[in-house]
Amino acid sequence: MLAITRGSLRAIFRSPSAVVFSIAFPLIFILVFGFIGGGGRVSLNVAFNKHTDTANPVYAALKHIAGLNFVKKDSIDLKEDLEKGRIAAIITIEKSGLENPPYKISLLSSEAVNPQNIQVLQSILNAVIAGINQKTYAGAPTIAIVNNTVQKIPGRIYRTIDFILPGQLGFSLLSSGVFGVAFLFFNLRQQLVLKRFYATPIKRSYIVLGEAISRVLFQMLTSVIVIGVGHFAFNFTLVHGFQTFMEIMILSFIALILFMGFGFIVSSVAKTESTIPPFANLITLPQFLLAGTFFSIEAFPSWLQPICKILPLTHFNTAMRNIAFEGTSLLSCWKELGILGIWAVVVYAVAFKTFKWE
Repeated sequence: MLAITRGSLRAIFRSPSAVVFSIAFPLIFILVFGFIGGGGRVSLNVAFNKHTDTANPVYAALKHIAGLNFVKKDSIDLKEDLEKGRIAAIITIEKSGLENPPYKISLLSSEAVNPQNIQVLQSILNAVIAGINQKTYAGAPTIAIVNNTVQKIPGRIYRTIDFILPGQLGFSLLSSGVFGVAFLFFNLRQQLVLKRFYATPIKRSYIVLGEAISRVLFQMLTSVIVIGVGHFAFNFTLVHGFQTFMEIMILSFIALILFMGFGFIVSSVAKTESTIPPFANLITLPQFLLAGTFFSIEAFPSWLQPICKILPLTHFNTAMRNIAFEGTSLLSCWKELGILGIWAVVVYAVAFKTFKWE
């Protein structure tokens, strides 16, 4: 088994396609998004304080601003989102107790928020107030005033790389697991290598394990490279340092085992080598596009989101982002791990039924 592992591992490193799909492509995406995104925000989300006066024209006007996405959660969840930079600010509109101006507006933000977003939000508020003054309150000094002093709470900066890197690692694992395993076992079968192995005294399980272990070792090395470049070059967040890194590696191992099951199925059902890419793309492309790899699934229509949440890559991406940025333990991601486990049982049940030695 170890001899098969060593031989297969050497073959993987000699394969240009394996290196390109597993290492080069994810690193290129990380470099591009890392340089472009910098410390920027993924989107500008805001929320209203629960004590906000909603019976005023400023509140009504802000609700119709296309550039603002209003989040509705309880106070504890909003504070947590603010600390982690998921929302730019919590807006409070209250009566001033004076005739002029009748309302005052204050903002609560955090150190995790890009200061440019606060400036943009203040500009929007001032523009809305100016528009209301011009139309309805022409004779008054102003309908409201924005407090220029923004209260801030401690927070952790959420960079673009914190969203992109988990998706790119999932991209690498899924590509390697499906395409790598499918082409490998199909070629071994076509060249009658598996048949010769089958005729030796080696246990059949050791033959498959030897090839699988080599793929796992290569992909785990790839994961180390991807995470290392993201962390040291672009400040990808690892909340608890080495502990977080090890939990991510365990999660990656679990996901890779699942994705390799798809590869076993494709290698068995494909009749010719040219039919492998179409079968593999049927599995990988929907997940690349719909599983939150490049952008949040919240950007999709509501009818499509339930489909996105079924895909195994979605739950890998979610669990990794929770572990890396929020400091959630691997065991706390039991829901995502459970769904990945269900997928693994189904996939390998099909793989065992379809696997062929000849």
